[in-house]
Amino acid sequence: MVLPTVMVLPMLIVVAAGIYYIYNEIIQYMSKSMVKNKVVVITDAVSGVGSECAHHFHKGGARLILCGASWDKMESLYDTLTSGADPRVTFPPKLVLLDFSDMDSMPEVVNEVVECYGCVDILVCNSSMKLKAPVHTVSLELDRNIMDINYFGPSTLAKGVLPAMMSRRSGHILLVNSIQGRLAIPFRTSYSASKHAVQAFFDCLRAEVEEYGIIVSTISHTFINAALPSTPQTKPQGLSTFGVRPADLANEIMRTVSRKKKEVLLAHPIPWVALYLRSFFPSFFFAVVAAGVKDSAMAEQMQ
Repeated sequence: MVLPTVMVLPMLIVVAAGIYYIYNEIIQYMSKSMVKNKVVVITDAVSGVGSECAHHFHKGGARLILCGASWDKMESLYDTLTSGADPRVTFPPKLVLLDFSDMDSMPEVVNEVVECYGCVDILVCNSSMKLKAPVHTVSLELDRNIMDINYFGPSTLAKGVLPAMMSRRSGHILLVNSIQGRLAIPFRTSYSASKHAVQAFFDCLRAEVEEYGIIVSTISHTFINAALPSTPQTKPQGLSTFGVRPADLANEIMRTVSRKKKEVLLAHPIPWVALYLRSFFPSFFFAVVAAGVKDSAMAEQMQ
């Protein structure tokens, strides 16, 4: 029996959707099996992305070390993870107070993190501080605070866990960065500068530790939108002009760990185009960006 031509396309779509679903299920299963019994450190674990990551890694049987600046919020996350969890396949997380804005405490924090299990298999650097303001209104103190949280904090923690990874000749360090680590945007001077700096640090680190079998990954994403709904119209992996959902970013982090990918750009087409323009047609890119600033200033004056 020959199918009518009008039925071919819908059937192909159904088959493709089924294959894509099965593929994602296999990848998720492999991701969980890859982290079983691994010591995983997650910074800013109480944030939307950090919390989603904690749930994924905990279900996968990882030995979690959750870091954050609020002890009450971490205890709440601990209760959520351990409530109803099967102790035969999961481990109760360990909690470590970590505030990157207090760099003087970092040596003690690094020692506490390493001493939890004696080693770290996977480090997920997730902390970030955002700022949008004209450059002349940003104080030097605020510049330094942003650099501490977005650059010095992650780089210091990475260097702290590195010796044990190098001696064991294994490990994975993953930086959750922003697209602004590769593409500077007006009114975000301090934030973009810190993201460029930390991107460069981890790019250099990747080359230096490759001989020790250590994987260094960076995920550059557009802004995180916790309010973005999960609907059938949502694009794969949360790629939307309205940002990326924490759950989608957490899934990408799990995939990056399991596949040992070195660099991921999680963005819709507009940032991709902007990156190419910045690389190959810089004068045109600068003109477009400057025009956008003038238009926004004119719109504010007319209000």
